[in-house]
Amino acid sequence: MTQKKFSDQEKISWLRLSRTENVGPITFYKLLERFGSAESALESLPDLAHRGGRLGKLKVCPADLAEKELEQATQFNARLIARDEADYPPLLAQIEDAPPLITVLGHTQLLSKSSLGVVGARNASLTGRKIATHFSGEIAKAGYVIVSGLARGIDTSAHMASLSTGTVAVVAGGIDVIYPRENEKLYQEIAEQGAIIAESPFGTEPLAQHFPKRNRLSSGVSLGVLIVEAAMKSGSLITARMAAEQNREVFAVPGSPLDPRSEGANKLIQDGAHMATNADDIIRELKGLRRHALNDPSGESWKGALSLFTHTPVKELDESLRIRLLELLSRTPVQIDELIRAAGAPAGDVLTVILELELAGSIERQPGNKVNLI
Repeated sequence: MTQKKFSDQEKISWLRLSRTENVGPITFYKLLERFGSAESALESLPDLAHRGGRLGKLKVCPADLAEKELEQATQFNARLIARDEADYPPLLAQIEDAPPLITVLGHTQLLSKSSLGVVGARNASLTGRKIATHFSGEIAKAGYVIVSGLARGIDTSAHMASLSTGTVAVVAGGIDVIYPRENEKLYQEIAEQGAIIAESPFGTEPLAQHFPKRNRLSSGVSLGVLIVEAAMKSGSLITARMAAEQNREVFAVPGSPLDPRSEGANKLIQDGAHMATNADDIIRELKGLRRHALNDPSGESWKGALSLFTHTPVKELDESLRIRLLELLSRTPVQIDELIRAAGAPAGDVLTVILELELAGSIERQPGNKVNLI
């Protein structure tokens, strides 16, 4: 990954682009590659959205709002770190939908250390909490940072067991919003001894749609994730799925088949996750992963096929191509490569129209180089 020193103005441009309506992380990188800089992309956004069929005005993040966010970080004694900066978590930078910027409070040097995500049930049993405490403490002593989501239950146990050695909390809302409130003391302790990461702007209250985004960061910064007690329909299983998609290892502690809180973890083991019956099981696996993880060249994969139209001027395309692509698309995500073949048009033209349709709010992009109708 290319590392550079960002000026405040560059960071403000990145903030504006990343906070603009219909611009998710993947689209952000597509625009960056397409136009060469966030500033140039911002200038072209209204025209692209109009070409995609948007009738109203695209809500572009204003400069004063981005400047305010940068000031808030300074006042809060936190840092806004861009993906191409040295302190950005190296493993997180390798995932396709890595946040363009994260806000970090605490010791940023922890972000470059090898880590394990530990997640599980909020309504965890006493046994589950003891297991999370023991495993997290032992793995932390072996030199790994423990990452979790500051939730009650398993998350709380994992954080508390690794406070003295270094723990990272990934929060779903703004970095200044403590959730749940019962963990206010733990939040302050992690801010002093560990680190806290947020993707959302200051003041963002954690809503349901924010938690899957948070979960992908918990797995993205880590070599793997450990699941301790998880129901079949739970955020912990979402984290496990995202970890697998990110090519991370998944560990699960087996539990009683009579306890609904163990159904998810048991199913993960059935599906191929590592069964973890003691901390050494995990430490052995992590040692092998640590040796090669940061040499993985996939960190550049987000550039993808964009070299087909990098830094080329926006050209007016035949309306029939837009109509054809909308006919080919549905609510089920489809591979862009497959879409290019089916459209029978130059790849660069198809990629340009996809960008226009996305900014217009007609389609959305998914990890794995897929798109679908909204």
